Amino acid sequence: MFISYLLSGVSLGAIYALIALGYTMVYGIAKMLNFAHGDVIMVGGYVAFTLSVTLGGSAWVAIIGSIVFCTLVGIVIEKVAYKPLRSASKLAVLITAIGVSYFLQNLALLIFGSNSRNFQSLVSIPVISIGQATVPGETIVTIGVSILIVIGLMLFINKSKSGAAMLAVSEDRGAAELMGINVNKTISLTFAIGSGLAAIAGILMCSQYPMIGPYTGQMPGIKAFIAAVFGGIGSIPGAMIGGVVIGIIENLSKAYISSQLSDAITFVILILTLVIKPTGLFGKKLKEKV
Repeated sequence: MFISYLLSGVSLGAIYALIALGYTMVYGIAKMLNFAHGDVIMVGGYVAFTLSVTLGGSAWVAIIGSIVFCTLVGIVIEKVAYKPLRSASKLAVLITAIGVSYFLQNLALLIFGSNSRNFQSLVSIPVISIGQATVPGETIVTIGVSILIVIGLMLFINKSKSGAAMLAVSEDRGAAELMGINVNKTISLTFAIGSGLAAIAGILMCSQYPMIGPYTGQMPGIKAFIAAVFGGIGSIPGAMIGGVVIGIIENLSKAYISSQLSDAITFVILILTLVIKPTGLFGKKLKEKV
């Protein structure tokens, strides 16, 4: 049973990691916390649900459609809500993020209603037996996809021209602009990638826990933020490790301590991280320019 709980925890953590990557990329490059990011997960889930269940499309049509739609949503959110606030206070950014989050939730309520819908899994891999433990196909796919995405993202950041631009903007936005890098395009690309990853996370999460509602992304978004802080916000490997650790702790807490206390334990981890090591496991201490 422990192996089943552990693998389920790793799978859940992999979903948190994909969401945390969106937080950590946006913060690392744009120095903004997009707290509406969790609701993009919900948008991705609903798009996949509409394409696969309502319109009867194939799994691949639903997956690709969801990723494309959420990528466009991310670009629009950056252009409309966050671009005018790049020089604003962190409080103004936070208020805007909360406003975007409520807008997406209420739009989903208006279109789909308040009742949760049954989500049909888009993963067709059967259950796999490991000793006495049985592992759902969704768990295997989630872990595998997350590993491939992190590897691909690391290669993109370190090997591509766009990735180099992201690193330059992250280090010094002003200097990057003087070097001819299009900062606006780079930040928009960051939001687009983060939102596309949120769509994948939404599909995997709804396939593994087959329900979708207007508030589906709220708590996973918060826990993914905790994972990003724990791993070191701004660090891609940190987001992955932080997500997996949080997922394992949450799942084992539900199994061996109390399902009612698992969320509280997750928030305790956030508090301890902020007190003991505010930069997280792999985060770097930023020096503010005066």
